[in-house]
Amino acid sequence: MSATTRDERLSGGAAGTGGGGAASPAGPAVRPPTGPESGTGAPDAMRYRLPTRRGRRSRRGARPTIVLGTGRHARRLASVLLDHPEHGLAPIGFVDDGPGAGRTAGQAPGRLPGQAPDRAPGQAPGQASDRPERFAAALREHRVRAVIVASDPAPGADTPVLARIARDFGCEVFLAPEPGGLLTDFLPPHGHVRGFPLLRMHPVPQTRPSWPLKRLLDVAVALTGLVVTAPLLALCALAVRCEGGPGVLFRQSRVGLGGRRFEMLKLRTFHPRDPRESETRWSVAGDERVGRVGRLLRRTSLDELPQLWNVLRGDMSIVGPRPERPFFVDQFSRSLPHYESRHRVPAGITGWAQVHGLRGDTSIEDRARFDNHYIDGWTLRSDIKIIIRTFASVLRPSGG
Repeated sequence: MSATTRDERLSGGAAGTGGGGAASPAGPAVRPPTGPESGTGAPDAMRYRLPTRRGRRSRRGARPTIVLGTGRHARRLASVLLDHPEHGLAPIGFVDDGPGAGRTAGQAPGRLPGQAPDRAPGQAPGQASDRPERFAAALREHRVRAVIVASDPAPGADTPVLARIARDFGCEVFLAPEPGGLLTDFLPPHGHVRGFPLLRMHPVPQTRPSWPLKRLLDVAVALTGLVVTAPLLALCALAVRCEGGPGVLFRQSRVGLGGRRFEMLKLRTFHPRDPRESETRWSVAGDERVGRVGRLLRRTSLDELPQLWNVLRGDMSIVGPRPERPFFVDQFSRSLPHYESRHRVPAGITGWAQVHGLRGDTSIEDRARFDNHYIDGWTLRSDIKIIIRTFASVLRPSGG
């Protein structure tokens, strides 16, 4: 990734004479990123240029913006935004998308013979690209406040990943389909900037005004739950002790908010043969390791009651995606594209997937889809609704 202080804005004549830009009816063109290629013969995956100081002063108050895409549509949109700072978005450069990212028009793809299109030259199979890390570093370094997705991602492109990184970083993210396309028929009349459609991506829940109320709800429900269920919790602990011997509480490493690990508490329903077994063996209904007391606790979800303490500690929330063990998080993250997006909010005792019957030995892909839907549309009302539905399901338990 290279950055310079050279002005991106070229005159219309220069853009039309091979200067690397594309003429725009709205005025001067925005020059696409160009620059030296890497030593392997492949272009840099991400490049952008910064305006001159004079250009930055003229757009004071507008938010620094990166455009994902380097095609004609992306350059025209950036040109319009540069000419009209009153819209509050000041493009500072572009990020190429898709396999062979970093090419300029007319360049051959910078891939080695036989190399998969979604790997950088010299990158081993299964090795993750460093584009997301470099993109996040660029957001921090240049204090980017907005990102515009102005391209149709090619197969293997990581544009969706970069857009989510920007959103989780606190940037406003906009989708900018080409004017006249099918998607524009679904946009409201005010979702345009000088004729260019702009669709705002949902912000992360933590940026919404009602988000602090979620923590207040968590503390209130957890405290009330611990006080009200204390006698029941004591009886359950006694039953576990009588059936399985010492060791009433079960502690296990789980993955929560931002991929951080924490120790989740449960009432013990069986004794694993060794620590490795508890970390890597998938729990299924009818597990022969579980006794009668354990089956009752699982069927009624009473084994989850100690997690109210996790909520008070701040490890978890009452409502959120169920936390999983690190071993399985690694597996699912490799096989399911958006599994890690579940970690955008704290893990929960119950969740949108669970109240729809997706608990225990059910589809991980379905669970992840329900969890991400919950996160994308989070409201305090949805949390209250899920809590009520969870109480109702506990009163009429089913499963094993």
